[in-house]
Amino acid sequence: MHDGRTVRVSKYLSKHLRHEPGRIGLRLDAAGWVRIDELLAAAAAHGFPFTREELDHVVAVDDKQRFAVDGERIRARQGHSVPVDLALPPAEPPPYLYHGTVARFLSAIRAEGLRPMNRHHVHLSPDRETATRVGARRGRPVVLAVDSGAMRAAGHVFHVTGNGVWLTAAVPARYLRFRSGGGTGGGEGGKGAAGRS
Repeated sequence: MHDGRTVRVSKYLSKHLRHEPGRIGLRLDAAGWVRIDELLAAAAAHGFPFTREELDHVVAVDDKQRFAVDGERIRARQGHSVPVDLALPPAEPPPYLYHGTVARFLSAIRAEGLRPMNRHHVHLSPDRETATRVGARRGRPVVLAVDSGAMRAAGHVFHVTGNGVWLTAAVPARYLRFRSGGGTGGGEGGKGAAGRS
């Protein structure tokens, strides 16, 4: 399976398992799962056929492990804009988590903090390297440090997915740390500021 085909199938899965299952006649269950045979049949009926072997390949090689397979079911691990309950238990975050963005969003972030936008949660990374890769998808990355320890102490709830993405409802600006002048966000003990993405 060549790289271009892998990317196309991955994007198709993300679109229909996270955002528009009804577009191809799929109905996710309450936790976001759908039967693989139903997915394959729906994709074929709507002009984008792919095989179980291709699906398994995409799931296996995806660098962010976006999809989970449980027997004959599949779901996206996070990032949904349709109503689902991933049933993730609350988790104790590390003292700091990280969020990758780009400079053009910083003024809004300073004013509003990090908001989920059309998703259910704000997505946070466990390390700067991962956050840098996330931010780089939109341009030159800026990495913000999130004082997740202080957030947790204040009663904010965190969850972690099977692929290591941390989720929370929102990050108020006061819990963000950044370095003035752009670039990589300030680290532990850096000056407090604001954020969103």
